[in-house]
Amino acid sequence: MKKIAIPFFLFIAGIQFGFAQRELIHASPSQMGFDEAFINRSVDFLMKMGIASLAFPGAQLLIAKNDTVIFHKAYGYHTYDSIQPVALNDLYDLASVTKIAGPLPALMKLVDEGKLDLDKPFSTYWEPWQKRKDKKDLTLREILAHQAGLVPYIVFLNEVVRKNGKIKKRFVHDSSDKRFLGQAYDGIYINNRFERKMNRIINRSEVSVEKKYLYSGLTFLIFPRLIEQLTGKDYQTYLEENFYQPIGAHTLGYLPTGKNFVNAIVPTEVDSIFRKSLVKGWVHDENAALKGGVSGNAGLFATADDLAKLMLLYQNYGSADGQQLISAETVKEFTEVQYPENDNRRGLGFDKPLLNNTELPLAEAYPSPLASPASFGHSGFTGTFVWADPENKLTYIFLSNRVYPSRDHQNLYSLGIREGLQDVFYRAEGR
Repeated sequence: MKKIAIPFFLFIAGIQFGFAQRELIHASPSQMGFDEAFINRSVDFLMKMGIASLAFPGAQLLIAKNDTVIFHKAYGYHTYDSIQPVALNDLYDLASVTKIAGPLPALMKLVDEGKLDLDKPFSTYWEPWQKRKDKKDLTLREILAHQAGLVPYIVFLNEVVRKNGKIKKRFVHDSSDKRFLGQAYDGIYINNRFERKMNRIINRSEVSVEKKYLYSGLTFLIFPRLIEQLTGKDYQTYLEENFYQPIGAHTLGYLPTGKNFVNAIVPTEVDSIFRKSLVKGWVHDENAALKGGVSGNAGLFATADDLAKLMLLYQNYGSADGQQLISAETVKEFTEVQYPENDNRRGLGFDKPLLNNTELPLAEAYPSPLASPASFGHSGFTGTFVWADPENKLTYIFLSNRVYPSRDHQNLYSLGIREGLQDVFYRAEGR
């Protein structure tokens, strides 16, 4: 096994900026008891098929066994013009993986500290819901398990763009001033009051009386403000100090273009409606963009390495380098299925395998049918997918930009590439 050396100037920068110098340990698959030839052959086939099928122009895969990275390889290019190859330290727009990488660890810590109770009405903490008859009794447990009956998604872009495609100037300007501080893209600035408008629309949105599994990301749009209220700290600062710095995930964060990273940023979609350009370095999700790029539903960027550090924190039930950042009991509660009696596979914020997953063939399973029922993770709209299996000690990171050049590219889903890649490593162990 070997450790990746950190250049001296990065070591000094880490001390200067308070980053923990946590290094991922690397070993070959064969050193950890995996069939390396089978892995290389299978992964190469699936990745090349994905690129040839236009599922994505490029992607990368990172697998860790225990706390050791046994596979990390990049395939293809940033775009289909085959100019810039995918590099292992590229930054990706994580899309909905943000939900478990941003607000969720903060919510877990707040539960630990007794500042949040999963079974009290959410309106206890979010005052506007106290006046909403259909929302005042919804619990945080129901909300995080997608069992509350909330609307799945609201297209807030409809409040900004007219039907004829023109932008409403009262909400968006092409330059910044004291009333337009949030930036959605180069030359696109959002009225400071628009977030309040978004919150009002969320507060007034319908709630289904039928309590069943219905995925909704609405509350993740307001979680950052809730976290600030409960902690008295800026949301981004709170995440940095309590999670990202302690685990050494220095690229994991919002608004990467302002951080002078040497890493290349992988582009997402050619936006023909709002930004009229190839979206690169700015969050792809329009709702998160309208919140200035900092939201709980989307907006985080990271490298595969730094995502692995976060998923290893979860896989080790809140422990990293001898520090218990979140209690094991809380992590276990959040990663357990909450409402199986309602055919709901979800944990609290985390996605889980299908309830009958181990009985299904690979083509029907989600994720690999060999993933343990204790495993958990999340997917992202841009083509990202992370999964941790504490029973088998297997961490899985898949990063792609399947939305390039258009979100209409759906072959990543229909071909089952992510599930197939994950399955390779379960089958390769002990062969």
